[in-house]
Amino acid sequence: MDIFLYNSLSKQKEGFMPIKSDSVCMYVCGPTVYDEPHIGNARPVIVFDLLFRLLRHKYGSDKVKYIRNITDVDDKINKIASQKYPDLDINEAIREVTNKIEIIFKDTSIKLGCLEPSREPRATEHITEMIEIIEGLLKNNSAYVSEDHVIFNINSYSNYGYLSNKSKEDLLAGARIEVATYKRNPLDFVLWKPSALNEPSWDSPWGKGRPGWHIECSAMSAKYLGDVFDIHGGGVDLAFPHHENEIAQSCCYNNNDKMANYFIHNGTLNIEGKKMSKSTGNIILLSDTLQKYHGSVIRLNMLRTHYRQPIDWTERSLEQAENIMRKWLLAIETINKDIYEEVPKEVYESLLDDMNTPKAITHMHEYFNKQEYSKLCASLDFLGIDLKTFNHHIKKDHKMPEISENEIEVLIEERNLARENKDYKKSDEIRNKLEIMGIRLKDMENGTAWERIK
Repeated sequence: MDIFLYNSLSKQKEGFMPIKSDSVCMYVCGPTVYDEPHIGNARPVIVFDLLFRLLRHKYGSDKVKYIRNITDVDDKINKIASQKYPDLDINEAIREVTNKIEIIFKDTSIKLGCLEPSREPRATEHITEMIEIIEGLLKNNSAYVSEDHVIFNINSYSNYGYLSNKSKEDLLAGARIEVATYKRNPLDFVLWKPSALNEPSWDSPWGKGRPGWHIECSAMSAKYLGDVFDIHGGGVDLAFPHHENEIAQSCCYNNNDKMANYFIHNGTLNIEGKKMSKSTGNIILLSDTLQKYHGSVIRLNMLRTHYRQPIDWTERSLEQAENIMRKWLLAIETINKDIYEEVPKEVYESLLDDMNTPKAITHMHEYFNKQEYSKLCASLDFLGIDLKTFNHHIKKDHKMPEISENEIEVLIEERNLARENKDYKKSDEIRNKLEIMGIRLKDMENGTAWERIK
């Protein structure tokens, strides 16, 4: 069966066909390493790790190249570096900041159950490649020099706005675009800019300076995956202007009509119903969440929502995910996990259909209810959810809940009353509570029986 993915270019689901039969190439925009990753940064990391796993399963682990870049040249980095390390040379200060944040990012990615990408190139290691592309864009009149800046001319690319599905006029009206005297058109964007004394700089044909944001991904994706590759991924917030600009400069430089065949975007993440932002003070650092919840709980909670839909990230949803993990753990401890089983057909087919993780997880609940624990175990392994380390986390940091026979009978009576009143939500909550505590219920004609899960 084919993998079907929603392509932001065509605005529809398409059967995935790699360009080459012997390799699949995926590039995903990685972190800008100026501050610790927050919970929103975890979403693309988890989403594209799952796609990486799915592609490896379908085509072979040695056939899939996954590139995720590290942006380590950025005005935010410069500002934080100079504030934190005022006594250091700016380049040394920047290295202190970016090295530390990169280590934290990679560590948290591992804790979230993510595989390492094939490569994680840094932007500052590819300045030469960026300059080469900029020179080519100037040569074919897709860019111009103005006030020591090199600027991309969006009118040189006739399909500008195709990814966003908007005209240039609509893009200009709806976006916060830097208005600058050195631009011919407000939508034109910077390829290279001059550096002040306290800013990092590299020699270039246009004087000492540094690259703009968008050029780095065109340079690194082309170097490691080619001028046209299979999949480009990232958060939906990157579709414009970042991905739109990448496409424009890459296609103009290479004289292609495409940069990648599929653009895949994950949805946004809100906190308790509100957009996450520093101004509202609701930024949740990933390290803080990992202090309280195991990485697989965070991963499961993330995957309970389809990757293209927005997530409302709440404390209650995390508690629910942990409770689900607890009851699954108790069940799987009863089987021989050394028995290898392929990922179940129902779960695999759900993931082939545009990574429909909510449907896959519904099947996993069904496996639990039918006591098909080997299928549940294989599904969890495929999704990158690690019950073994979750078990260590629970035993180390939490006491497993205990319950007496009298307390069990009281809860069963409460559940029976809820069922009589057709309060099925409360009935399910009581059943789940008992399962978490290691008690399995079985409804029979003459009442409800229970047993402890050993």
